[in-house]
Formats: sequence, C-alpha cells, structure tokens
Amino acid sequence: MGTAQEPKAAKYFAAFLTSDVALLPLVQNELGAIFGAIDGRSELVLWTASKFYEVEMGANRQRGFFSFTALRSPVELAAQKIKTQQIEERFRRQEGNGRRVNLDPGYLDPFKVVLASTKNASQRIYLDRGIYAEATLFYHSGGFHGLAYTYADYLWPETLDFLTRLRAVYLAQLRQSG
Repeated sequence: MGTAQEPKAAKYFAAFLTSDVALLPLVQNELGAIFGAIDGRSELVLWTASKFYEVEMGANRQRGFFSFTALRSPVELAAQKIKTQQIEERFRRQEGNGRRVNLDPGYLDPFKVVLASTKNASQRIYLDRGIYAEATLFYHSGGFHGLAYTYADYLWPETLDFLTRLRAVYLAQLRQSG
C-alpha cells in the first residue's frame, strides 16, 4: 500500500496570446504581482493553430510564454487560473466584448506539463471553482511528447524548446533546494 504525500513544488508558467504586443509589459507586471519574479520568456511566434480567436483579438496573434522563479504547489493551479482570468478582464476592450490578451497558466514537474482550463473534456480533471486540469505533455525518452488531445501550438518546436529549457531550470532549482 502506498503512502499519500504532498507533491514537490512545480514550475509555473503562463502562456499568452495577443495581437497587441504593446500590452505585454503591462501583462508581465500583472503576472509578476501574482506569481512573483519572471525568470524566462519565450520568443513570440505567430499563432497559426486556428482562427478561433481572430474575431475576438484580430489578426496577427502572437503566442508566447512567461515562466516564474518561485516554485509553487500544484494545488494552486485553479486559483492561479482564476487570477489570470481577472487580468484578462482588466485588459478587455472597452467597446465590444473582446479580450486583448488570453492567459493560460500551467505548470511542469519532472514528468509532465499541466494546463488549467474552464472547459470540461474527457481528459480533464475537475479541480475547484469551475477549473479543470489537463496533463497535456509527458516527458519520457529525453523529451516532451503530446497526446491526441494536445493543443497543436504545444507541439510546435518553439514551444517544446522553451518547455525543455524550463524543465532544466526547474530540475536545477530542485537540486539546489535539496
């Protein structure tokens, strides 16, 4: 019989999508107030995964990621998703109903990348307050691998490269903390 124990702290990140890159310094400040110091930022990549957000955000949407220095409990994921939704609301267009930025927090541990979502699906587990978790990438054989439901942009080479570098930073942090 196994013994229940708390998981190790995880490395949090926030994926962002926007067609207004001038907002990013403001968004970065807001995220920093929630997650603490930012220790990594991916390159911006033109988001071509779908046209889903085009009506709301406009053309030329850019995908990127911020990562955060402090390691946190995976238990915090639902609360962090709710906080990022509040940031999205603060940056919503005054006229119309469109978001100017989409924020999706997640975390990685040595074995996987987990995303938060407000949408239920067969592969998602309910957490709290209308938030679900999805293990979207698994680490094995020296790299991250997706599943049938993994979002296409999480399989892009740029995303996998960022997450692989982030995992190395995370593992070094774990080693330093004992």
